[in-house]
Amino acid sequence: MSEQLASLGDGVVSGLAELAAMLRAQGSRVGLGELLTAHEALEAVDCTSREDARLALRAVLCSDRTDLAKFDLAFMAVYGSGRPIGQSPFDELGGIEREALPHAGFATGGPPPPPSEGGELSPVPAAWSDVELLRHKDFATYTDAEMALARLLIAQLARRGPTRLSRRTRPSRRRGHTPDLRRVVRASLRTAGEPIDRYWRAPSRRPRPVVLVCDVSGSMTPYARMLLQYMHASVAARRRVEAFAFGTRLTRVTHELGGRDHDRALARAAEAVTDFSGGTRIGDALATLNRDHGRRVGRGSVVVILSDGWDRGDPDQLEAEMARLRRSAHRLVWLNPLAAHPEFAPLTRGMRAAIPHTDELLAGNSLASLEQLAVILEEM
Repeated sequence: MSEQLASLGDGVVSGLAELAAMLRAQGSRVGLGELLTAHEALEAVDCTSREDARLALRAVLCSDRTDLAKFDLAFMAVYGSGRPIGQSPFDELGGIEREALPHAGFATGGPPPPPSEGGELSPVPAAWSDVELLRHKDFATYTDAEMALARLLIAQLARRGPTRLSRRTRPSRRRGHTPDLRRVVRASLRTAGEPIDRYWRAPSRRPRPVVLVCDVSGSMTPYARMLLQYMHASVAARRRVEAFAFGTRLTRVTHELGGRDHDRALARAAEAVTDFSGGTRIGDALATLNRDHGRRVGRGSVVVILSDGWDRGDPDQLEAEMARLRRSAHRLVWLNPLAAHPEFAPLTRGMRAAIPHTDELLAGNSLASLEQLAVILEEM
């Protein structure tokens, strides 16, 4: 009985720890106090009921209304989308007399392990994280539930962007920067005109403009929806972000992707872009970007092109427009979902023309590649 209790207890503790970690990853404030309260909540309810356990955990781990949706996604990722009664990770706990709260469940999404020959449950390793699996999973293989879970993670990545030094300065406590003479003189009035206290100012940082250009042609259909989610999250989270979509021609969708309602934003973008799932003319699209939207792009912007490089246009035009865009941009990053394949080589006409003018080539096929993009943007 003690070994059975120990194996079940270790599973519940690891499951609750993973649930709390996923909530923290989505921005919820879940600390050690909330985690201990979650253990007490499970002890106070009937653990044989999955719904009772879910409601008890939601009551103690959600601090405001915005945490409810995050909790549902995290609970589904850790304990699965639902099982018949008798297959819940908490079912075995109801038949065991215990003096202290038992510790936790089984591998994510799977049934309890079969009993061994002696009638005891086999020990189970710590549960894995569905979020970690999503990080490296290809966007083309996502289910609807995984898209909903990835939406919150993409929103976090979209908040990270490039910055630049500004001419404006800010108060600083560190010595060695520019002296704040106004503040020194103002403070000296309290000491009969003697400048006893010294103050400093340091350069501040401002967000650098970002231009996102997404390919929505037929070859990019498996990835376009997730990449448009990233574009919408970037427009909603940060200032000075311009969004464009192109197939056979370029369409500005910055206003359509504005606002916090994700579904409405994508619906507005779909109405504005009339060449979804069609052909691809990257050179023509970049020509329009350089000539009609050059003032919005401006000098010093970071331009991110999300395309697989399949182009039906003139490669010489693409090379000329890439060179012009590179001269005006601070950095030029290309996200190609095909680059995730270990044997990838830029052999298409479009990629051969674009690579010489590209600073970074990344695989835009997973959350891990978007996280790599966020790191590169922050370092610029």
